[in-house]
Amino acid sequence: MRELFGTDGIRAVAGEYPLDERTVYAIGRALAHHLSTPGTRKNGPNRQATQVAPSAQPSVVIGQDTRESGRWIATALARGLLAEGVSVSSAGVLTTPGIAFLARTQGFAAGIVVSASHNPWRDNGIKIFGPDGYKLPDGVEVEIEKEIFIRLAEPVPNDAIAPLPATMMLGDPELRRAYQEWLVKSVAGTDISRFRVLVDCANGAAAPIAQAVFHRCGVHAVLLNDVPDGRNINDQCGALYPEAVATAVRRTNSESRQPRFSMGITFDGDADRALFSDADGNIVNGDAILLLSARAMKQRGVLKHNTVVATTMSNMGLEIALRASGIRMLRAPVGDKYVLEEMHRTGATLGGEQSGHIIFRDGDSTTGDGLLTALRVMAKMARARQELRELVSDMKVFPQVIRNVRVRDKQPLEQLDEVAAAIRQAEAELNGTGRLVVRYSGTEPLLRVMVEAESEQKMNQLADMVSAAVQRTLGT
Repeated sequence: MRELFGTDGIRAVAGEYPLDERTVYAIGRALAHHLSTPGTRKNGPNRQATQVAPSAQPSVVIGQDTRESGRWIATALARGLLAEGVSVSSAGVLTTPGIAFLARTQGFAAGIVVSASHNPWRDNGIKIFGPDGYKLPDGVEVEIEKEIFIRLAEPVPNDAIAPLPATMMLGDPELRRAYQEWLVKSVAGTDISRFRVLVDCANGAAAPIAQAVFHRCGVHAVLLNDVPDGRNINDQCGALYPEAVATAVRRTNSESRQPRFSMGITFDGDADRALFSDADGNIVNGDAILLLSARAMKQRGVLKHNTVVATTMSNMGLEIALRASGIRMLRAPVGDKYVLEEMHRTGATLGGEQSGHIIFRDGDSTTGDGLLTALRVMAKMARARQELRELVSDMKVFPQVIRNVRVRDKQPLEQLDEVAAAIRQAEAELNGTGRLVVRYSGTEPLLRVMVEAESEQKMNQLADMVSAAVQRTLGT
């Protein structure tokens, strides 16, 4: 059982346990101990065992998003790593997939991202990638947690708070450049220079590199929310607010005097996912991008087993549209880590989430990457000579609603009589004509109630019923 790690690393309010300076320092020491211990280690989604050379000095790369707490958290991690003999390189502000890329291509024993993704600026988090670019398996996180608690019980040495060299955590521009070059090469051979796109950088990690990447690919990109100040990350912008870009695209394209946008793109704070709007200003979510990508990959002969891995939250409309194209859809638990594990288990080369995490395994990507997804969507549009709306127009979306209920604790649902009864009643009323998913968030004190039904009235009725039962039983 993990106490610190959720579905996407460690996440909390910056400055509060477990993201206070003392605990972060202990996390650095615990990770260093894990990396420096000789023997057999399990890495990657397949949990294959690899031998660790006892004489090798491990090296770790650290990057962060634009939150004002990112620098001191990264520095505290670096102090813990250095205290245990692990060398540290900084990539500075860089996207989560950028750090995963560096971990797997630059000889690092691990990559660490200091980010809370789409959360508000006061939150932060720590995500860890292995040397293969994959997030750590649950079992490894449990081992590291045990070591963290051991380190927390020890006194902190006086030199642990000694300042690091001023330049150490500023970031090596060559590391960032290597990632940008890889992105540009990912669409080499396809001319996407005709596209003009409106891009919301969420005042996050994409802000420093998005323009350079799109420019190198010949894309005319107009950026929004690309001036981070440490506190404006995800503030009424980014992947939780895709309607902002959609509205701007619709408004601009309706004015004949303005150059038209081909589409809008919205990143989250660490740019491991992307949402889109078509040229008419309609939001295009991760389900539609999975459909578009699956058909493109099947046409190119790289969609292994004609299979796509989605999650329990993906719309029934995606499953039906994929089936019509001769493509099977599997569902994994929510979380890109679990999507990737199912992809490996089945050999699938495409997977993702409705939220915009899309994982392409026909190349060497190991996690969701918003910039890569945007480039590949444009490449498909260019090859097909079609607009985004045309490529996904046949997907009929079932009415879907998600209710988030803030809870005081996360008790097993089957032990809560009123909640369990409400769930049984909702499932009986749907009777195979819709879906109900009730699950706890892995990163926040929330319980999510998702309902799909053939009618909006039925959808809202059942969502309200289950949410009310949760609120009465667990609500804050």
